[in-house]
Amino acid sequence: MTTARTRVAVVFGGRSSEHSISCISADGVLRALDRTALDVIAIGISPSGHWFAMDPDRSYGIVDGELPVVPDLGDEAALSPDAKAITERFGRIDVVFPVLHGPWGEDGTIQGLLELGGIPYVGSGVLASAAGMDKITMKVLLEYAGLSVGRFVGITDRHWHADRQACLDEVAALGLPVFVKPARAGSSRGIAKVHTAEAVERAIEEARVHDPRVIVEAAVGGAREIECGVLAGDQGVLQASRCAEIIVGGDHEFYDFAAKYLEDSAELVVPAQLPVGVELEVQALAVRAFEALGCEGLARVDFFLDAEGALIVNEVNTMPGFTPISMYPRMWQASGVDYAELVETLISDALRRGTGLR
Repeated sequence: MTTARTRVAVVFGGRSSEHSISCISADGVLRALDRTALDVIAIGISPSGHWFAMDPDRSYGIVDGELPVVPDLGDEAALSPDAKAITERFGRIDVVFPVLHGPWGEDGTIQGLLELGGIPYVGSGVLASAAGMDKITMKVLLEYAGLSVGRFVGITDRHWHADRQACLDEVAALGLPVFVKPARAGSSRGIAKVHTAEAVERAIEEARVHDPRVIVEAAVGGAREIECGVLAGDQGVLQASRCAEIIVGGDHEFYDFAAKYLEDSAELVVPAQLPVGVELEVQALAVRAFEALGCEGLARVDFFLDAEGALIVNEVNTMPGFTPISMYPRMWQASGVDYAELVETLISDALRRGTGLR
């Protein structure tokens, strides 16, 4: 009797500003999936939110400097919250790898859809995905768990419209410079480092183009940017990777979108050159942050190591960039887990967990 092969659906694209980065990440995952052991289907979500069946064997990477986009045409292929409807449209789907970054994907929305449809999926569930996506909520939860997150101000849409000056006064108390960020965006979209009080209001308005919720963070002077990956391995046991460091060069004041994806202006040091005790501390804090948000599967935890040697949690990414040269896979490569093994581990963990309350 032949055992049915596991059927994996890779979902990518989406409506967020990170659409193209999602496509590039999915390209890496699709190439890594073992076609001798798995049946693979690909589902792309266009920037307008339409779902289409995609060719799992074609490339979705950057071509001649052009970022990839899921086109608004083809064979419609939307997943449904109705398990019977999913089976009628796609046949059996054993597990979904939602390689979606940003809102309408990484934020608990597709996780809720898959929970309703009863399909296991890679990564965190609804609550942790939503909390990790919203930098304000994330920092509140991490701070409650006793982790250092630095000084910040959260500005909601209602607060901004009701009393703009009060918001600006709160930000002024942070001092300068500050980082102004959309609360629920990623890949450094809409982020500005602000050096003058006169530029704060404009930076907030620019961040609000991406998200009506905005977070303003006090800059950490002289800090090193350190990252660490967390992975749920065999039976869900949490492991922390070797650490990495981002050293930004050129004309970039911080690790912005162009430095990340379009220019060769940032040095990614893997593993980071840290004293043994500091790396162990980062790894322990990364696991604590993972557990504080209730994450599952994977996360990349980003830190600042300040001039006095103190560690500050910057953010937790529940679906980090997943190209073969992204930090998360590279940290695990340095830890002895190659890209294909990493993908296999995540799929195995998703199948083990299943769906429902857990």
